[in-house]
Amino acid sequence: MKIEYLKIFSQKIEEQKTFYRDVLELPVKESGESSFRVQIGFSALEIEEHKDATPYHLAFHIPQQRENSALAWLEKKLSVLKNDGDKIVDFPAWKAKSLYFYDADKNILEFISRRDFYPAQKDEFSSGEILGISEVGLATTNVEEKFSFLNENFGLEKYSGDYERFCAVGDDEGLFIIINKDQKDWIPTGDKAFASPFELKISVEKAFFGVVFRNERLELL
Repeated sequence: MKIEYLKIFSQKIEEQKTFYRDVLELPVKESGESSFRVQIGFSALEIEEHKDATPYHLAFHIPQQRENSALAWLEKKLSVLKNDGDKIVDFPAWKAKSLYFYDADKNILEFISRRDFYPAQKDEFSSGEILGISEVGLATTNVEEKFSFLNENFGLEKYSGDYERFCAVGDDEGLFIIINKDQKDWIPTGDKAFASPFELKISVEKAFFGVVFRNERLELL
């Protein structure tokens, strides 16, 4: 599953524009008074202003074995979030390592480096190695219901977890991270998970689909 497009909402639209353009050094393609679009590798991220916006969790691909270089690059710009004192979090079952940080809205962002996926680089890390959106967090009170929707409409399978507390749905290229917001918070900070609305366009085996999440319901676009 490839995440082609994601739309989220922000209480701090100008600060967010500055963050993605000047801190992460990503190209802002379209910009207006109340929204902007930024290109993140193969994915487009649109951020629109909304006074009641709540935080999200998003992950971005970086090449394999580049987590240390990415950490050095990030630490020149911001504070990296720690998990039990570690700045780089190892997920051996996923063959991945991650590091976490906030954007201007205190969305929890993640760089994830998967072994055996994107080829390693040798030069100094740069924004050109932020390759696309890897994960979208989906907080709900009914994990199994959301899994069933994604499975029945898009053919997506469970990647990891269960149907009660946590379920990753999709594959190495793209995942929905579904959590029960009454039972689990976001790592690594323990921040409260909100059922923050989003719009998404994905491709699965060359077929394109659209989905919207709002009021804790998934619907086809």
